[in-house]
Parts: sequence; C-alpha cells; structure tokens
Amino acid sequence: MNTPSEDYHALLARHDAMRLRRRILAPSGSRAGEWSAEAPQAYDGTADQLLIGDSLPLVNPLEELIAELYRILFERHPYLRSLFPESMAFQQAHLAGIFRYLIGNLHRTEEMIGVFGQLGRDHRKLGVRPAHFEAFEAALIEALRVRAGARWTHALEQAWLRMLRLAVSAMVRGADEAIAEPPSWEATVTSHELRTPDLAVLRVRPHQPYAFEAGQYASLESPLLEQAWRPYYLARAPHPDGELEFHVRARGADGVSDALVHGTREGGAVRLSAPRGALALPDHLPAADLLLIASGMGWAPMKALLQRIDADHSRAHRVRLLLGPAGEMAAAGEMYDAAYLEAFRRKRPWLTVIAADAASTRFAGAGLRALNGILPPQPGAAARQHAFLALAPEAATTGPAQAVAARLAAAGVPAEQIRHDATGVVAVTEMPASTTRTGLLSA
Repeated sequence: MNTPSEDYHALLARHDAMRLRRRILAPSGSRAGEWSAEAPQAYDGTADQLLIGDSLPLVNPLEELIAELYRILFERHPYLRSLFPESMAFQQAHLAGIFRYLIGNLHRTEEMIGVFGQLGRDHRKLGVRPAHFEAFEAALIEALRVRAGARWTHALEQAWLRMLRLAVSAMVRGADEAIAEPPSWEATVTSHELRTPDLAVLRVRPHQPYAFEAGQYASLESPLLEQAWRPYYLARAPHPDGELEFHVRARGADGVSDALVHGTREGGAVRLSAPRGALALPDHLPAADLLLIASGMGWAPMKALLQRIDADHSRAHRVRLLLGPAGEMAAAGEMYDAAYLEAFRRKRPWLTVIAADAASTRFAGAGLRALNGILPPQPGAAARQHAFLALAPEAATTGPAQAVAARLAAAGVPAEQIRHDATGVVAVTEMPASTTRTGLLSA
C-alpha cells in the first residue's frame, strides 16, 4: 500500500504530466509555441555573447549554477528525475561544458543552429519533448536569480533566454526533421575482444537495418547503466553482414565505457542512437590528397574511412595517416590495432602511415611538430588537401581538433576542407564528461 506521501507525489506527477501534455498539444500562439522549430530572426549573437560574458562573474562557477538549476527542476517536477542516471555528477559537468560552448560560440549563429539541430535529433531517443524545455528554462532563470541576487538585471536575463531559445529552437527543428527515423536501435553483441586490460573491440548487430557512413559515430546505452548514453565512433565501414564495430576504453569512472569493457560479453545487448558526425567522405569529393590525423581512440573513425576509401575504386586518392597514441597508450608506446593497420598498409600503395611518438602527440604547442613535412612542399599542394581530424582531448589544452585545424589552415589548407566533430557538444570517444546523455535537458 502506498504511503500518503507516495500518493501525493503520484498525484503531482499525474498533474504535471497532464499539464505538459496540454503544452505539447497547444496551438503555436501559446507558451509552448515559443519552443517552435522556426529559426530566430535577425538574432545578434555577438551582442548577447558580450552581455552573458559580463554576467558570468555574478553566477560562476557554472557547476554550482547547474547544481542549483537541477535542484529547482527536480523540486518543481519530481517525475523528471527519472529521465536522468542515478548519479548527476557527469551530467552537471557536461552541462557546464555545453554552456561554455554556447557562450564561446554564440557569435557563430549558423554553426550553433547546426550543432544543436543535431542534438535535437539525438534527444529523440530520450523521450524529451518540447514542453520539457519550458520546465528547464524556468529552472535556469530561477537559478540565475538565486546565484546573482540583487545584481541580476532584466537585460541579462533576456540575453540568457535568447541564447537558450536559440539552442532549443534548433533542437526542436532537428527532432522534427528526423521524425521518419527510429529514435534508437536494439543490437546484440556478436564479439567482445579485450585488446588491453582496459580496452575492448566490440562487434554488434542491430536488429533493424542501420544505415550509416564511414567516419560517423553513434551513442551507446548499456543495460547495466540505463538512462546513460555515450558516443563512440564506428570503426568499420558499412558491410553486407550488417555488423558494427566500436573501440571502447574504460575510464575507471563506473560509466558506460567501463560497463561496455568490463561488464559486456558476447550475446549481450546494447542500444544505439542514430549515426551522426562530420567525418564522412562527401559524395562530391574528387580525386584528391587526403590527410587523416588521429590520436588514441581517434583511430576508430580513420579505420572506417580507410576501408571506405579502399572500396571506392572510381576515385584515386593519395592518403597520409598521421597516427599517434594518447594517455596511457602513449606512455606504453602501444597501438592496440597495429597488426590490422600494418596488414592493411602493406597492400595499399596509396597509403602512407606516419606514426607520431608520444612527445609529438601533443599536436598543439611546440609548432605542431608532428605535421612538419606532412604537407607537400609544391606550390598549391596544401590547397588540394582534405583533412579529417579525430584527436584525443589531451592532445591539446585549448581543443585538439581546433588547434590542428588552425595549423592546417595557416599552412594553406582551405578551412572548408578540414573536417572534425565539434568538441564540447559532440564528444570525441575519450571525453569523460560525455559518459552521460548529451544535451541540455537530459543527461
């Protein structure tokens, strides 16, 4: 028999659910209509970026602001707590990263809309609806007021609201655009091979057709950690047998990676999100020089790209792969998939593999030594390069992919020919802060 307290909270949950359902079904002129799929018109991201930057000393540290946000959110809407993993530590740290990414890139409005449109598509697997963002917005505003106190102003509040609504509108539009695809896929683990004590190569077979491109990533959920998702690059190009390959390194943080490495066996189950990412080869790419730069687990998407290039006999590519270890692997001087790479390289004269040593894996810093001599010296040669980057976070303190991209651009590689996934929102495979769900509302 339920206690009076349990009955009371159940009644509140039903009341909230009915209210949110009315919001979801409400016409566009209602409060819920503010979370529309329409892009904001004439949005001045630079002006709001300055205002929000000025407000940060009033509400910092962001981690404490976010802890206050979730306290308010769950106090007002207790049933929303079930959308999150048991531990909120990773989610709070990740949301702080999201806000830093938003604030730091708010002046790049079109880029932000694209990034958060992708997040909206990914949120479909979590059951997040537009009306849920109303509760999140109200909790954020209250948390900002609590943190800033009497120094908070209407102008600052409106700037934060415009930033949030820019992101959420893009997420709603992204979710709408993906309505025809399943929100997630069930899959069976067909192979689980430990390459090192903390690194596993997994093969999984989805129960439904799973269309993707080499270079993309998917988020995985383990039944051992329900409600927690983490992105991993697909390490195998599409194959007729339908099997997918993932490379996973345990972080020692009892998260999804540890569950997949130490708690998963052949015959086990996982759940997959839709494939995403910026590293896929474009369909219109002509015969060109390709530069693949990876460190640590960033080898996974490069393995898939090499298989895709090898299968495409209609285009002639000269490929240079700059590959370095990272973290513990750098200290040990090991590359966990070296046997495969060596066998692949021997039969492909179009591929040059350049192994960076542990010191030069720090791609930023001392002049990006690992790239010296990689770009051909002939006039115009850099302009013909198409670069694909997947670097472990520790490869540079200011953002590894961005640092290398800047170095390549300075050497003459056109910016539009340099591809990498956005950090801070779209996680590289080794980012511990992304062990939980990716997004604003959900973990």
